[in-house]
Amino acid sequence: MAHVHSGTSRGLHSSIVIVGGGIAAIGAAHRLLQHGFTNVKVVEAKERCGGRIWSRRFAKGLVEIGAQWIHGPSKRNAVFQLASQYDLLDEEAMSEENQAVQIDGHPPAVSTYYTSSGKRLGPEITAPVEELYSTLSLKSREFFQSKTEPVQSLGEFLKLEIARCAGEWKDEEETCNLKLAVLNVEFKMECCISGTDSLDLVALQPFGEYILLPGIDCVFPGGFKSLIDAMMKSLPKDIVSYNKPVKCIHWNGSFKRPNTLERSYSVLVECENGETIPADHVIVTVPLGFLKEHYKTFIHPPLPSSKINSIQKMGFGTNNKIFLEFEEPFWEPECELIKLVWEDESPLVRTQPDLHKAWFRKILGFIVLQPVERYGHVLLAVLAGQEAEFMESLSDSEVKNCLTQVIRRFTGNPLIPLPKSIIRSKWHSDQYTKGSYSYTAVGSSGDDIDVIAQPLPFKSTKAQPLQVLFAGEATHRTFYSTTHGALQSGWREADRLNEHYLSFISAKAKL
Repeated sequence: MAHVHSGTSRGLHSSIVIVGGGIAAIGAAHRLLQHGFTNVKVVEAKERCGGRIWSRRFAKGLVEIGAQWIHGPSKRNAVFQLASQYDLLDEEAMSEENQAVQIDGHPPAVSTYYTSSGKRLGPEITAPVEELYSTLSLKSREFFQSKTEPVQSLGEFLKLEIARCAGEWKDEEETCNLKLAVLNVEFKMECCISGTDSLDLVALQPFGEYILLPGIDCVFPGGFKSLIDAMMKSLPKDIVSYNKPVKCIHWNGSFKRPNTLERSYSVLVECENGETIPADHVIVTVPLGFLKEHYKTFIHPPLPSSKINSIQKMGFGTNNKIFLEFEEPFWEPECELIKLVWEDESPLVRTQPDLHKAWFRKILGFIVLQPVERYGHVLLAVLAGQEAEFMESLSDSEVKNCLTQVIRRFTGNPLIPLPKSIIRSKWHSDQYTKGSYSYTAVGSSGDDIDVIAQPLPFKSTKAQPLQVLFAGEATHRTFYSTTHGALQSGWREADRLNEHYLSFISAKAKL
């Protein structure tokens, strides 16, 4: 990008404040500095940067409390491109073959299925079910193009299709029930991918608008935070203020710094500690979960009703992780994923869970972290929805004991010892996040994502344009819920400001 030097005191000297310190915020700061803006600040509520990227020490190495994979590591993935530039990935992830594989959203894994009666299921039962689910999953993405939908939600659509197929199965009743139970595991997996309590909450029509990039999902050998660290190194040392929660963003005003005669600013960022920061532009990168809870008080004058509507309609759910470290593995070396099949469950039967007694049933299984040299003997359980939220209220030892009982029951081995340590995420009780990531809920669509992303003031008025801009995963229409969507949204808003001043300067030049 060509640097632009304008004679106006605004332009490159505009005061820009970025609220939040996740990858969208750091990406925006980075890009603004590249464009030649000189007065950029980032205010972060916590003591660390990265937001929902959070690598922590556990067992032998680092585990990801938040974002774990680069989804679709290939040419169009901004996070993959940046990670490649910083040389943060291993050879396998960088290989052309890996980047070309089309996996349609479900990473290929060597799965071992255990049932609640302690049996292992063979591929003669599980393989046709996996194939059926992946066919239906692809089919469910087609309604976005056709502009019509047979039903409102992804869950209803899948259940209708499964009921139709199950009607044609020639198996004995017990085998049919097992197949339905295996399908229910796929539903739990899809809930985790979408970050929703139930697939009945996910809108069918916009589901296919989310873009699946090619490439086999990969991880950062040095933790996802290695990307944040690399990005932070190229920013000025004092650009981020930590432990500084923002209370309210006042816009459309005329604010001056105390005791100065200088010009006034149209925006004022008021922090919880009473400090105020005047600005020409503010880029808000807080999670949608936070906006849902605080939009009434967080931005003043209040947001336009269309924006409030879209914030309320979009989905934002909880997906939590539980990491367990074992002294010795009870699983085979080639196993990548242990799936738990509750024999009495079926996606066609909706039950109201008793969270106290059965929260753990929402766990689809355990991902085996590999390689052992990097992680130790570590299993990762994932679960979404109300059960994930309930799990946050339990103690570490309750979770550890409960999951050990589940493992003993499913493997049929009562002698498996307790894990030696545990660490887990609690995204719902995180006051600055209130969940994991966004999805298009029934009643919402990609249009709502665009409305949330629109800057204020909404229409071109006499007021200073682009006072409050919005970035973050929930503002990216086709990559919502991902780190690459978040990063691109930060770049988008930085470019928007740059283009505004370029056109402002060229308009002045014509006068």
